[in-house]
Amino acid sequence: MAGARLMDPDIELIREVRKAGGDSLNKCYQCATCSVVCNLSPAEKPFPRKEMLLAQWGDTEKLMRDPDIWLCYQCNDCSVHCPRGARPGDVLAAIRSHIYRKFSFPSFMGKALANPKALPILLLVPVLILIACIYASAPRTADGDFLFTHTSLSDPAVQAYVADMHGVVKPPTEISEGGAFIDFNVFLPHSTVDALFVFGNIIIFLFAAIGFYRFWKGLKSREDERTMSFISGIVQAVKEIINHSRFFKCEANKPRSWAHIMVLGGFVGAMITTGLVFVFIFIPHYLHLLGLEQFHHFFDLPLVLPHPVKILGALSGVLLSIGSAMLIFRRWSSRDTVGASGYTDNLFVWIIFLTGVTGMMSWLVRAAGMAGFAYASYFAHIVFVYFLLWYMPYSKFAHMIYRTLALVYAKQIGREARS
Repeated sequence: MAGARLMDPDIELIREVRKAGGDSLNKCYQCATCSVVCNLSPAEKPFPRKEMLLAQWGDTEKLMRDPDIWLCYQCNDCSVHCPRGARPGDVLAAIRSHIYRKFSFPSFMGKALANPKALPILLLVPVLILIACIYASAPRTADGDFLFTHTSLSDPAVQAYVADMHGVVKPPTEISEGGAFIDFNVFLPHSTVDALFVFGNIIIFLFAAIGFYRFWKGLKSREDERTMSFISGIVQAVKEIINHSRFFKCEANKPRSWAHIMVLGGFVGAMITTGLVFVFIFIPHYLHLLGLEQFHHFFDLPLVLPHPVKILGALSGVLLSIGSAMLIFRRWSSRDTVGASGYTDNLFVWIIFLTGVTGMMSWLVRAAGMAGFAYASYFAHIVFVYFLLWYMPYSKFAHMIYRTLALVYAKQIGREARS
């Protein structure tokens, strides 16, 4: 007979789960319909029935190291078929949001990202940092004006800048966008943006690593029998993430699979594009050492269509914008099948959408020669990019790592879907 266990319910967990979208928690009466209809649940000790019970009890200790929380993709097959309307998919999504905060370092950042009242301050941080960078590093004319305020191709300051950058005064058609001089490098210099990107990400990933380590340590403390190495688990998990095999087992929310693929593809493409542009800044300085001066034009910035990197960037922006718009629309129009979304979930999707839209807009209005709108949209785009990356460990963006680690552990212990 199992020994008795003294329960000490975590009232904060119960309160936060209800607040984050799991307000139907107490409707569950353990009928197990959710576990039966879920195509992702393993045959032994299936979820989400046991997680619903643990959440009702406020058993934070077990939930924080339960890999099954992350094997749920919020398909909401369980919620659609629940006879009590308990919505287990929403409850597990709310628990995942709680985990971001539980493992975050520093902990106050996790609380800030979960609090709508903190959003203006969180947005203000990258805004002020970027404004300071403009004042400190944006090129100026001999009169002290910011060069980006000069948009006429015949302006001596513009001609002097182009001559200095390229060694020759180029024809207007080669330095203009829509008949005007618009160069984001004179507004927010690439060197400054890249330095912020690299330095900021190093700090953030160090902070994030603390939370991820705590999570992985919790998984290992379960002492389950592992039949697969960590490396093999990673390989299997990554394959599953790329082909979205679990997503396509969902029934009630199948269209989300394609939207998620578009967002993931757009994000990966945008990261590759950013990396290539970063490399392109330095390559032209070394082409002469390799005797490849004839390829200088291929690496010359700014890139314009039909340059392959520009095509990749444009395609990535389209995928991000359309995919995130599909997610937003389905959440707004189909709560019964898509499920409720807490504040952190909605914030994450909207930031992705705004990142893609502002990136595309900065390109389009630049091509139209609208300098003011181009610089404003580019500034907004960089703000959203930094918001997305700098706050990654504390937002739903972190689910990319938490879910991957949980999948690796599940592969190691043989937790696979029964179907």
